Amino acid sequence: MSANEDQEMELEALRSIYEGDESFRELSPVSFQYRIGENGDPKAFLIEISWTETYPQTPPIISMNAFFNNTISSAVKQSILAKLQEAVEVNLGTAMTYTLFEYAKDHREQFMENHRPAASATSMSNIISAETPTMAPSSKKKDKKEQLSKAQKRKLADKTDHKGERPRGWNWVDVVKVRTISVLASGLRRTVTVK
Repeated sequence: MSANEDQEMELEALRSIYEGDESFRELSPVSFQYRIGENGDPKAFLIEISWTETYPQTPPIISMNAFFNNTISSAVKQSILAKLQEAVEVNLGTAMTYTLFEYAKDHREQFMENHRPAASATSMSNIISAETPTMAPSSKKKDKKEQLSKAQKRKLADKTDHKGERPRGWNWVDVVKVRTISVLASGLRRTVTVK
């Protein structure tokens, strides 16, 4: 079989094996990512495997340069890549993408035993902004709250219930009053016009 036929068969196998697996992602027909560990787990990492034109007779390209791995030190990444390269040498000439992903899943604890989460970019920016000098508090003008008199407070309390809320319908318009007022107003107009 040619390299292309081997790759097509492995691609079909990967698609069927990892169908519905949220950790697996096909970037292209020759490039794949797999997240080892759960999302949010500080010891989770992402492996990317790309096939060369002559793969599986030649080794695939294995990378850990994804942004997902930004908290992992370069020493830990190099250690993981070295162990995966050993697995590549053992499996050279065979379809090995699935084997490499499973090898990483099985040895995750061993791979990450020296991992100490590095500070992410957001926490570093928070530290930097916290250390920068701010304006003196005396230069800021404080907003003065409006003070209510006792009478104003009493009037406000009378309009509300014991919870500080106004009674239901406080802003409703009384239809009877409005109709009475309009009739009176129309009557006044008539009186004014009669004079």
